[in-house]
Amino acid sequence: MYRLLFDQVLSRLDPERAHHLAMVVIRAIPRLGLRRAVAAFTRPTRDISVHALGLRFPTPFGVAAGFDKNATAVLGLGALGFGHVEIGTVTAHPQPGNPRPRLFRLIADRAVVNRMGFNNDGAARVLPRVERLRMERARSGMRGPVIGVNIGKSRIVSVDDALEDYLSSTRLLAPVADYLVVNVSSPNTPGLRGLQELDRLRPLLEAVQAEAAPTPVLVKIAPELQDEQVRHIAELVAQLGLAGVVATNTTLSREGLSSTPELVAAAGEGGLSGPPLAARSLEVLRLLRGALPAGACIISVGGVSTAQDVRERLEAGATLVQGYTAFLYLGPLWARAINRGLSRRPPRPARAATPGTGSA
Repeated sequence: MYRLLFDQVLSRLDPERAHHLAMVVIRAIPRLGLRRAVAAFTRPTRDISVHALGLRFPTPFGVAAGFDKNATAVLGLGALGFGHVEIGTVTAHPQPGNPRPRLFRLIADRAVVNRMGFNNDGAARVLPRVERLRMERARSGMRGPVIGVNIGKSRIVSVDDALEDYLSSTRLLAPVADYLVVNVSSPNTPGLRGLQELDRLRPLLEAVQAEAAPTPVLVKIAPELQDEQVRHIAELVAQLGLAGVVATNTTLSREGLSSTPELVAAAGEGGLSGPPLAARSLEVLRLLRGALPAGACIISVGGVSTAQDVRERLEAGATLVQGYTAFLYLGPLWARAINRGLSRRPPRPARAATPGTGSA
C-alpha cells in the first residue's frame, strides 16, 4: 500500500514538503489518543531491549538526527516502534537553514541528498518541548522512546568561537537529554568538519563533557575520515571517558550510484544518505569497535534498510542502530518490520550490547 502511495503521489511531491506532511501524521498519533494502540501493533514480539548509557532501550533501532529536528514528533515516532529518537541537530541560535530546494531523492539508489543546513528553532525553544516529553513519558508509564539530543554549531558563529556556542546549547539541553551528541561532521555547515581535527576536538569534547555531566556525551563523526583518523578519535574518546561515538554522518561521495549523472548533478551539493553509505558506515563501525573499550557505546547509522542490516551492525559491535532515509521509501511501518525481524531472529551477542532482561 505505502509503495503504491509513494510511487503515485509522494515521489511527485517536493521531498521536504512530503516530509512535513508525514510529520503532521506522526504528531497526530498521540494527539488522537492512538499512542498505545499503535505501539501495541509495532512493538517487538519478544524482548530485544538493550541496556546502554545507563538506560533501557526497548529496541536497539532508533531514528537518526535530522528527522525530528525540533522535538515535535518524538512520541509518535516512539509509537511507530523506534526505541529512541535523536532530535536535532539543534543549535544555540535559531536558524532557517539553507535556501530551498535543499532535499533531493535519488530513487534508483533509494538515497537522499540534503543540504538542509541545521534548520531548527534553537536550543531555547526546543528545551521546553523536551521537558514536556520527559514528563509525558513518565506520566504515561510507557517505556521509551529514549530521547537523544544532537547539538551543532550555529552558522553565524565562527569555527574559532564554536566551543562557547556548543556550551550554550549544552547548558540548556543536557539536563533534559537522555544522552547528548556533539555533531562535528555535517557537510552542510561551513568549516564544521574541521572540528574533527584532534587539536580542536579535544578541548571541545572536554568542555562539553564537563558541562553536560552526568548526561552521557557522544561525538558524531564523518564517513570521509581516514581509517587512522577514526582510530585517533576512538583513542581520544577513550582517554576522555566519553560515552561513545555515533558513526556516521552523511557522505560527500557520489561514487557507485545507479542514478543518472544528470540527476546526481541536478541534486547538487550536500550530504548523501541511504544504501550507498552502508559499506563505509559498516567499515567505520568495525574500526571503532576494535579501537574502543568494550563498554563504549557505538551508535551505527548509515544505509540501514532491513532487519538484516540492523542485525549485521549489532553483530559487528554496534550498541544501537539508527535509520532515517529508508523511512522515506518504506513508510511508517518500517520500524515495525525491523522489530519483528529482530524478534524472529535476534542478533548474536556482541561486546557492545547487553541483552535486555525485560526490566525497566
